[in-house]
Amino acid sequence: MAPPDPRRPFKRLPISDQQKRRELALLRQAQSRRDSQHHARCIASSVLSLQNREESQLEIEIEEAEPELSPKPSSSNSRDFDVLRSSKLRGPEVRQWFARQLMLPEWMVDVPPRLNSDWYVFARPAGKRCLLVSSNGTTVSRLRNGSILHHFPSALPNGARTKDISGPAHSFSILDCIFHEPDQTYYVIDMLCWRGYSLYDCSAEFRFFWLNSKLAETGACNPPSQYHRYRFTPVLIYECDHIGLHEAYTGAFPYTKDGLSFYNRHAHYQTGNTPLALVWKDENCSQYVLDTDNKGQVPAQQQVVLELQDDGKLTTSDDPRVVCGCLDSNFMQQSGLQSGSLLRFVVGEGGFRFVDGKLEMADIHYIGKTNRARAFADSYSKILFQYTARRSPLKIDDLVASISSCHSQEDGSPDVKMVL
Repeated sequence: MAPPDPRRPFKRLPISDQQKRRELALLRQAQSRRDSQHHARCIASSVLSLQNREESQLEIEIEEAEPELSPKPSSSNSRDFDVLRSSKLRGPEVRQWFARQLMLPEWMVDVPPRLNSDWYVFARPAGKRCLLVSSNGTTVSRLRNGSILHHFPSALPNGARTKDISGPAHSFSILDCIFHEPDQTYYVIDMLCWRGYSLYDCSAEFRFFWLNSKLAETGACNPPSQYHRYRFTPVLIYECDHIGLHEAYTGAFPYTKDGLSFYNRHAHYQTGNTPLALVWKDENCSQYVLDTDNKGQVPAQQQVVLELQDDGKLTTSDDPRVVCGCLDSNFMQQSGLQSGSLLRFVVGEGGFRFVDGKLEMADIHYIGKTNRARAFADSYSKILFQYTARRSPLKIDDLVASISSCHSQEDGSPDVKMVL
């Protein structure tokens, strides 16, 4: 990583509306506060009421087509889950609902302002992102597509059927983790609920403080044992200044690194895609910068996955959705395509055209359906990151320069822009 040059700070000019959406996201969370305690309790209760039935049906249901579920609106009330409704769900529907309970970072397209003061950074472990719940003497983890990863005893509060001294029988905890296969460890990146106390409406700054102070108290960080099958380890989280960014980018970690994650310190835990959490990669900190095909090879042309709507529009997974194209009704009928299908497209030579940070035109061509196990279409930020990564990628020097620029502005120095 090149050292910062305080004499000539510069900023890469923005190419999207990501910063506007960040400001709107912070405004929305200040104006709208849902009953997060009820939301957390419903997740834990749903795990208990659904896990046994789903496990008995899982092998059969995986072979079935995924149901076409209607999109969930973004209002806070719609995100709460009625336990009575959970009794009517079946395996695929359960997986779809749980898949919506993770906070999914956008890909960093533009460097956010005040990176050094408003953001944290950590080296993201390579592995399986999952939502993990300990409750009623057991621990269950679910992958991003909602399917069960592990069902096991743990040292988390009420996570195993032992004489639990970590809390009352009705307590539960919810963690956001990445399971790292090589060392069989759950790396904890966020804490959503602890001993029944919801942290959804707490800032990332407070959640990270509790994550580091509370997790070690339970013995969850100890080596595996009879009543603690997997080790839990909190990731090292840094202030995103020059030192923190350098450590996260170049430091050695006990896991395989897959890019850098950035969290806004004021952000609440918002389920779904959010611009208040970001992911960034280059070849030095990830072996998966560009998407690969089912053979593990980087295709010559970028591929994108979009969701087909009733009117033929092709949209991203964002809320609100971004329309990237449209299919003719005759083609849909001849190809047997239905609303809700996830379709794969290749990006043609025309690429994408943007006006004022918004998509105006996309040269995309249909190549087929996606794997059934996939739960969502690509996000708009991922499509844009992959597109720029093949042409004019956002580099580590841009991040360093942004931090230098912040320091210069605080010192009263004039800002100098460099067009890349």
